[in-house]
Amino acid sequence: MIQFNLLPDVKMKYVKAKRTRRLIISSSLLVSAVSLGVVILLFGVVQFAQKKHINDLTSDIKKQASDIQSIDKLGDILTVQNQLSLLSGLHEKKPETSRLFDYITFVSPANMSVLTLNFNYESSTIILQGSADNISTVNKLVDNIKATTYTIDESDDKVSAFSKISTQLTGDNEKASFKVQMSYEPTIFDNTKSIKLYLNDQSYSTEFGGQQ
Repeated sequence: MIQFNLLPDVKMKYVKAKRTRRLIISSSLLVSAVSLGVVILLFGVVQFAQKKHINDLTSDIKKQASDIQSIDKLGDILTVQNQLSLLSGLHEKKPETSRLFDYITFVSPANMSVLTLNFNYESSTIILQGSADNISTVNKLVDNIKATTYTIDESDDKVSAFSKISTQLTGDNEKASFKVQMSYEPTIFDNTKSIKLYLNDQSYSTEFGGQQ
């Protein structure tokens, strides 16, 4: 069979354009339907699934809060925990008083003994009372105290460790009694810092715990 296309070119273009238009409209409707479905799905997630999740979390929080509140003596426990958290700070503020005996030994010459030692952290003062073989030894002690300097950690800056030194002295070349009062730099008893004392060609380090 032989078929002839009797439609003119204009008619053919019109039919083709109409077919293309229907295809575009159908595609647009399909895309719109898919988009609408996605929007509906997201709306459902937000309105139902997400709200349910939030409600579940809120319920869990309320339950855990209720469980915590039901703990016996909760206030006492929290108070103890708060106090424990402050211990490290309080420890850092506490003076390292054990250094005092090493410091006194470091500045003390031979042939003398300390009978009474008064350490006042609030006023930053030290009072030494004792005896020596003669007045010259006591004078040597006072000179050593005045000449003692210190450095902090790795610093090379030397600072006088003691100041405002006063002496009460009785005796002679055979026996002497003394009372020496001085102010000290609080830093030398700071337990968070490494201190090094210097006296002439000798030194003492709190880090290594001895004279060098």
